[in-house]
Amino acid sequence: MSYKEKILIRFAERLIKLRTEKGMSIRQLAAAADLEYSQVQRIEKAKVNFAFSTLIALAQGLDLEVEDLVKDLKIPKW
Repeated sequence: MSYKEKILIRFAERLIKLRTEKGMSIRQLAAAADLEYSQVQRIEKAKVNFAFSTLIALAQGLDLEVEDLVKDLKIPKW
């Protein structure tokens, strides 16, 4: 597994945790973030490397700051 794949998987796990804690479905988060359902679904499956603007939209959709979305990721070392 590559370094990038590990990061995407950890982010996906964090996103799912935060979304479910807020009682939101993928569709609800997609609508709140003004993103396509399929895009959020691919992010949660760690299938896509997404843009920074998407990270901001996801944070806004969850009513969080960007740092709240990424603060506990524990990024693996190279």
